[in-house]
Amino acid sequence: MTTIRVLFIGDVVGLTGRTMFQKHIDRIRQTHAIDAIIVNGENSGSQGRGITSRIAQFFKHNGANVITTGNHIWYNREIYSYLDKNTDVLRPANFPRSSPGVGVTTFSCKGYEIGVINVQGRVFMRDLLECPFRTVESLITYLKDKTNMIFVDFHAETTSEKMGLAYYLDGKISGLVGTHTHIQTADERILPGGTGYITDLGMVGSLNSMLGMQKEPIIHNFLTQMPVKFSVDTSSPVVMSGVWMEVDVSTGKTVAIERIRVIDDALEVGSQDDE
Repeated sequence: MTTIRVLFIGDVVGLTGRTMFQKHIDRIRQTHAIDAIIVNGENSGSQGRGITSRIAQFFKHNGANVITTGNHIWYNREIYSYLDKNTDVLRPANFPRSSPGVGVTTFSCKGYEIGVINVQGRVFMRDLLECPFRTVESLITYLKDKTNMIFVDFHAETTSEKMGLAYYLDGKISGLVGTHTHIQTADERILPGGTGYITDLGMVGSLNSMLGMQKEPIIHNFLTQMPVKFSVDTSSPVVMSGVWMEVDVSTGKTVAIERIRVIDDALEVGSQDDE
């Protein structure tokens, strides 16, 4: 049996997350015999929001094959032209078709094509988006002529919506990973039809933060309901979390899945972000 092992890394938050990713990704790749890397970069910008073309190239230089995103993709307008010219950074496919970029792509790994779809949830998010269920179903039809190895990054708020889409697609795709909440769940498994699944990959950011952001202003907001400025937390320890799935290239089914979580107690993060 020939297999391909794909690593998925959760939301990378600001310079802290990028520094952590750069420091540990090679060791993770070697330790777990990783063949391909898909990373969510929608929070990798300097303020913990959005992504730039320079950051996209940073991820590519450090081994990422595809960068997925979510609701913060439009935060930095500079990325718009990059999205129109490249398919290695995805925006959710269920945004209006007139939006810059695409939500589906393929890349080659060990002589095989791998498909990646990025969609966003609607529950407690933007309910004007197209249905993620029907969007993915249509894109699977498009991809099936190219590959039977298809992965979905579902950027969504609720466990129920993520699980619902995973069960709806079970047996039709190789794997579905949830992103957006920044909290890694402990429910990684292979569904009955052979689709690998985890509700949320987690994040790459300061462990004792709130979703990678400094906690004090957010707590102040809860107490007072007054507007505050959110800032990326640069303090250690820093966590890097995700999951890898091993897929049988002949069937497209996931045959193994494992959660990863790396904690660095002494990560040195620069004082300025020159993204």
